[in-house]
Amino acid sequence: MKNLLKYFVISLLAISTFSCTEEKILELEPINNISLDAAFSTPSLIASSINGMYNAAAIGQYNSTSANGGRGYIWGAAFVQQGDNRGEDVVNTATFYQLTYTATYDPTTANNTYYWVDGYRLINRCNLVIDGVTKAIDAGIIDQDTGNDYIGQAKFLRAITHFEMCNFFARPYNFTAGATHPGIPYREVGIDTQDEIDTELLKSRNTVAEVYQKVLADLNDAENMIANTNLTKASKDAAIAFKTRVYLHMRNWDAVITEGNKIINNYSLTTEPEGVFGPTNSYNNTESIFSIAQAATLNPGVNAALASQYNRRRLVCISPIIWRDPAWLADDKRRNEAYDSEGNPIGMVFTFSGRKYTAKYQDTQSHTDAAPVIRYAEVLLNMSEAYARLATPDLATSLLLLNRVRNRSLADPSTQAYTDASFSNKTELVGAVLKERRIEFLMEGRRWSDIHRLQGDDLHPIDGIPAKRANGNPAASEYTLGTPYDGPYGVEAIPGSDFRFLWPIPQMELNSNPTLTQEQNPGW
Repeated sequence: MKNLLKYFVISLLAISTFSCTEEKILELEPINNISLDAAFSTPSLIASSINGMYNAAAIGQYNSTSANGGRGYIWGAAFVQQGDNRGEDVVNTATFYQLTYTATYDPTTANNTYYWVDGYRLINRCNLVIDGVTKAIDAGIIDQDTGNDYIGQAKFLRAITHFEMCNFFARPYNFTAGATHPGIPYREVGIDTQDEIDTELLKSRNTVAEVYQKVLADLNDAENMIANTNLTKASKDAAIAFKTRVYLHMRNWDAVITEGNKIINNYSLTTEPEGVFGPTNSYNNTESIFSIAQAATLNPGVNAALASQYNRRRLVCISPIIWRDPAWLADDKRRNEAYDSEGNPIGMVFTFSGRKYTAKYQDTQSHTDAAPVIRYAEVLLNMSEAYARLATPDLATSLLLLNRVRNRSLADPSTQAYTDASFSNKTELVGAVLKERRIEFLMEGRRWSDIHRLQGDDLHPIDGIPAKRANGNPAASEYTLGTPYDGPYGVEAIPGSDFRFLWPIPQMELNSNPTLTQEQNPGW
């Protein structure tokens, strides 16, 4: 926490799309930096402060480099890359994500360290925005409605960042009765003085139940306060959509359905599955609910941007495990390959040396593809699963919602769509929903979230981290369709009881935080 320091700095050189912001102790006040109090002294500077908050979400910092050297922690790229590589449906082809992929991280390794550091750096920015905007409203600098919109957006980002981090550093909600096991500290104080640092260092980890309670409270406030409708900033609908995700983890099926029904008629699936992706489509489609903007002049760069890592550099490929799964039909449109006149992939996947890669992120030069945080297809599948899991299951509605997502990608829905006869009970239907999630959200960072919440599930339990294909480049023959993939694997499964299931609290945090030093995850 001592890195979350005294000034909220706004670069006046880059406020057109994002503002380039950092927290630093400044001995002087350079011409291109302003203090925290000044940052909320005029409507235009407040708007720049809000842009700076989103910049923190999109870029982050890495090894204390400048903002342009960030690697997309936590919402710009890292949530996709880390969420994918913790699961079994991708293969890390090089060494870039190997420590995450093989669970050989420790309290000093960079990927898990900066998930924590940049996550809390973003949270602190949100808290500073809430404090600063509240004072600006009281001072009459901005009106109440504008201020509420900004505060709601900050609460949204604060909520989803705590929730995301809890899925990596804490056990799932149902690990104990009442979720009384350790979560993470839920930070609600904007730190800009030494006294605030000292006070925050004394706070213990909240329980997982407390974290979720606070996440939902922030999302409820966001729903009620936000006026923005731009998909690259928090919106009322984004807060509602995210609540369906949170309630799914809590196994509160009724609440998933209640929240989903608020927005189920506000969006529509794109006609084709690729309609959500690409540098143009990702900012202009009927399905995206909240995505993180990436600009040509400000993005996670060659070492993190999604189109760089997943496309041009081919550092992560689709695993034969999911590619050969029989539930993914051979003529499914999500297998489609297409290329422009220069040979650049513009479909859903592309092939290189026989291996399959995602083409969801296509701008390999300027890295302007939006990072997809949550979209309508997820809300539909969240609701589909919830309807099937109700105490009195509504299998008809569950099937209807599942087919709405799946049918879009079928070559012939009239003969290939699921019917009532496809499933004999709710267990089979839920299994189809879970498999559909793996296919639909492949290479979007969603796999770890499902692995995490399905630990000890009553219908489709996962024990720990599934076995994976070995780190490296799979042979072309491993992608031959017709039979399920049955090995070789190379990365053994890790039981849920193993300490490596959780990421450790970073050593740099423990070095300065006497409270969390005593609360490290067991085994680390």
